[in-house]
Amino acid sequence: MTYEAISVDHRGAVDWLTLNRPDALNALSLRMIAELHDYFDRLYHDAETRIVVLRGAGRAFCAGIDLKETGRAKDAPFAGGFKAQSNLADLYTKIRRCPQPIIALVQGAACGGGFALALASDIRIAGESAKMNAAFIRVGLSACDMGVSYFLPRLVGLSIASELMLTGRFIHAPRALATGLVSEVVPDDALEAAAQPYIDEMLATSPIGLRLTKEGLGLSVDAPSLQAVIALENRNQILAGNTDGIKHRMADVLGKAGSARPD
Repeated sequence: MTYEAISVDHRGAVDWLTLNRPDALNALSLRMIAELHDYFDRLYHDAETRIVVLRGAGRAFCAGIDLKETGRAKDAPFAGGFKAQSNLADLYTKIRRCPQPIIALVQGAACGGGFALALASDIRIAGESAKMNAAFIRVGLSACDMGVSYFLPRLVGLSIASELMLTGRFIHAPRALATGLVSEVVPDDALEAAAQPYIDEMLATSPIGLRLTKEGLGLSVDAPSLQAVIALENRNQILAGNTDGIKHRMADVLGKAGSARPD
């Protein structure tokens, strides 16, 4: 597929994925949804890409579903029934399923489906202009959509999630930081630079270790017991410990530790 509504800049092992409809505040059109499906389908089997940075072109991250398009197209989300709704919702399952960590750089509005894109990411960095909300409820729909009712309570707790989802009110960058919804807040023009330390530290890990850690975190959140989590961790450590290069990495760490001297 030739991408028009998104762009992908491959920088070594990092994909910079940009929602690229700035004139429409990067609203989710049918074309953009199809392109995101295609991208994340390919990404699942991509062993070369280790990290994805997700951002929006222009002054907004993503204003949510393109309501103008919804009003015209009978097969658009909210207008085409279960098939269209499932196609949209499945996108967020694919995003969470992809083995690469996703860093979302959020500036301006992240509303509805755009809010869900940020929530489905692994790390969120907010620009000072960032404002996010579960906009669905403001257009007569349930705020429980596109995984928001799954992600948001796990990130900020049930009380704050209830407040945001039952009212549709915005959470701005300072409060998003205070509630742990984002990792840090920086000036909008510093977002790309702010992502780099996260990228550098993740690239310094082993590829298998990074992937298994993301997988383990995702599964442990919903694990039925400590025993289930321990079983998963044991399996992941055996897998990671039998990969090429693990002995060299451990030797390097031990060598650095042995050469250290107390001050």
